[in-house]
Amino acid sequence: MMGLMASEETRTETPPTVSSPAPSGAPASPGAPSARDARGPGGASPRAWTMRVLVAGIVLSALNLRPAITSLGALLEEVRDGLGMSGSVAGLLTSVPPLCFAVFGVMAPRLARRFGAGAVVCAGMVAIATGLLVRPYAGGTAGFLAASALALMGIAVSNVLMPVIVKHWFPDRVGSMTGLYSMALALGTALAAAVTVPLTDALGGDWQSGLALWASLAVAAVLPWLPFVRGRVTPPGARDGAARGGSVPNGRTASGEPAPAGTAPAPEVPRLRITRSRTAWALAVFFGLQATAAYITMGWMAQIFRDAGVAAGTAGLLLAVTMVMGVPLAFVIPRLATRLPHQGPIVIALGVCGLAGYAGLLLAPAAGAWAWALLLGVANCAFPLALTMVGMRARTGQGVAQLSAFAQSTGYLISIPGPLLVGVLYQHSGGWGLPLALMSALMIPQMAVGVLAGRNRTVEDEAAA
Repeated sequence: MMGLMASEETRTETPPTVSSPAPSGAPASPGAPSARDARGPGGASPRAWTMRVLVAGIVLSALNLRPAITSLGALLEEVRDGLGMSGSVAGLLTSVPPLCFAVFGVMAPRLARRFGAGAVVCAGMVAIATGLLVRPYAGGTAGFLAASALALMGIAVSNVLMPVIVKHWFPDRVGSMTGLYSMALALGTALAAAVTVPLTDALGGDWQSGLALWASLAVAAVLPWLPFVRGRVTPPGARDGAARGGSVPNGRTASGEPAPAGTAPAPEVPRLRITRSRTAWALAVFFGLQATAAYITMGWMAQIFRDAGVAAGTAGLLLAVTMVMGVPLAFVIPRLATRLPHQGPIVIALGVCGLAGYAGLLLAPAAGAWAWALLLGVANCAFPLALTMVGMRARTGQGVAQLSAFAQSTGYLISIPGPLLVGVLYQHSGGWGLPLALMSALMIPQMAVGVLAGRNRTVEDEAAA
């Protein structure tokens, strides 16, 4: 896989820079690595060591970006009984993730500029671990929601900053690195859906322990980010620029990491008026509608199967199948998207799979359960496609940061009513006919705006101040 990523060529490929060696006897540049720093652990070069740690951090972080949600979906009936929730309150609970992503995600670029993207992601992993550990034992619905919000805050900032980190550290491998990140995200999502019920049963049927155990995965994700907390490592391009006496805007790199010593500050790149960009709005709406479908699926699909007579463990496996479809496709779709001048055909294909899956859930939820799970798993791969388009629809690191924050925050705001409305319709209609009709209807505008967002243009061309 790494070999494939190393060989990928995308439109964002950056030519290598060449620096001349200092004359004999001349002092080394202040930003250049010293001989003592020339090798990392095990004799590896600083660049190789940094990249390995960074890839590990990206993968582990991605694994943690959905278990907080899908582990809850697998045990939603037990949590409802344990906390005394109605269907409407449970719908509110499934709407909390997009609400938190919208509110806290918009803060991510500002936090990254101040503290560095690596430090913010590290803090995000700490927040996820703390929230997941506390929420089952917080006592009552209010405490459960508050602890969930803490974990979701960590997920929100990491969601926004991952495309920024990929664009800055891997500018020539945006598609493959986004695919790797998306694969890990899908794997974590599926893993939580598949094993939460069996693990809970192994722990004596205690749903609190079954939810809390996912905090350990978040603790593991903290470790790779520790070297990035205080700028102890910097992007190779920034280090090379410092050695040549280069400049970095505001003393920080494009991803928000502190610039190396000796780097001259440069004038700040003007911020884009992102709301002027039609592409940004199309991508935001596309992101919002695919998030609506994803969070309805993660929150309610297991319950749909259970209401159709499917056993709880099998319902969790069906949800896992839906999520695990993203593992191979999340690697293939971004790579394919970066090679196409227009991503519209991919949007349409994913939407058609979603419509077929919803129709199956309505007509024969138990008889064709595995087929509907597969189709909805394909449709959910609109998420890695949206992330890839964020990286493709902007030319600069700052443009990606602004577009990522705008598209994700606005998109998650759009997605908030969906899971809540499904819960209300389910409770008051007594069945899944109306909720599934709503989900099918939303797929049509998702395909339309996805085609608009897939056009070959950048926000810098549309939103320059």
